[in-house]
Amino acid sequence: MKTIRLKAGKERSLLRRHPWVFDGAIDRGRADPGETVRVESAEGRFLAWGAYAPSSKIRVRVWSFDEAERIDAGFFERRLRTAAALRERLAIDSDGVRLVHGESDGLPGLIVDRYGETLVAQFGSSGVERHKAVIADALLRVTGLARLYERSDASVRQREGLPPVTGWLRGGGATECVIHENGWHLSLDVAEGHKTGYYLDQRDSRRDCAAWTRRFGFEEVLNCYSYTGGFTVAALSGGARHVTSIDSSAAALARARHNVALNGFDPARCTFVDADVNASLRAFLAEGRRFDAIVLDPPKLAPSAAHVERAARAYKDVNRLGFKLLNPGGVLFTYSCSGAVGVELFQKIVASAADEAGVDATILARHGGAPDHPTGLAFPEGEYLKGLVVWRRP
Repeated sequence: MKTIRLKAGKERSLLRRHPWVFDGAIDRGRADPGETVRVESAEGRFLAWGAYAPSSKIRVRVWSFDEAERIDAGFFERRLRTAAALRERLAIDSDGVRLVHGESDGLPGLIVDRYGETLVAQFGSSGVERHKAVIADALLRVTGLARLYERSDASVRQREGLPPVTGWLRGGGATECVIHENGWHLSLDVAEGHKTGYYLDQRDSRRDCAAWTRRFGFEEVLNCYSYTGGFTVAALSGGARHVTSIDSSAAALARARHNVALNGFDPARCTFVDADVNASLRAFLAEGRRFDAIVLDPPKLAPSAAHVERAARAYKDVNRLGFKLLNPGGVLFTYSCSGAVGVELFQKIVASAADEAGVDATILARHGGAPDHPTGLAFPEGEYLKGLVVWRRP
């Protein structure tokens, strides 16, 4: 077993059970990509077992802090069974569920989503890449399913020195699925969709959007960055008279139309706009249009801390436009999935946007990732999704 020795004083984060070791913390020791290593303090004290990644700034991702544990096939099956058992206890109202959420489930770099009878896995680190076959077989045993699709095409693999990989790992067949969520039917394609096929982390936010629509009686709703129409279906379900959905992907909008029809809603209640969101919002302002509720759910604008300042300007601009388009007494559902933009900073950005729009606003609720996307207490980096439900005071 190869050993990684840390510099003096660099063991503090591991003693707090944080699962990452950065390259600058290492005094000596090397290993092959994904190889399990013993991590020791400068004095030679055992700290953790981890997977080594020679190409990444995160040089070691921790498997276990237990010196007696062995990182073998049994280890991976135990971790997968624990993760799956947690999801069973959550009693999620959907057959689209995140089964494994990386570090927060003790499997750094591994994302596994279940869409009905199909599993989709993303292997985002050297450690899980090295053990891919073992993990794939264990996933089928744990879930009793036969189909596992790989979507290892996220940019994080580049930082690990890994090429993108997609395709069937186990089983095969059609890649289109229909999941059931909050009483709705939602179609997706695991080969073509964003992330692993869909945004399961926003499941509870979509449910709450429908509930707020019923409570407030929203008639005109605007869904920005609508993707395949999850919030569109939610607003229609809540009784919205009309929903305008904007996205720059014609393929996503086509699936959004399909999802509206799949749930039996009148297509005349919807308008789909294939365009840039900011340009569309400015055009709506010039036309004098207004909405009772607006959803702003943009893609990740700050992939790292270096992009936060630029992302903050972009978030403020789109939220300012949203506030200007919102009827007095209306509600803004605004989100950020940029982990580098913290909860406090995001609220400050939205508050600044309201101020520049000349709007007096009140936070009615806060949103985060659905509970099948847990965050380890010692791993705050895992908390990436945050949202505010903001009421524009009359």
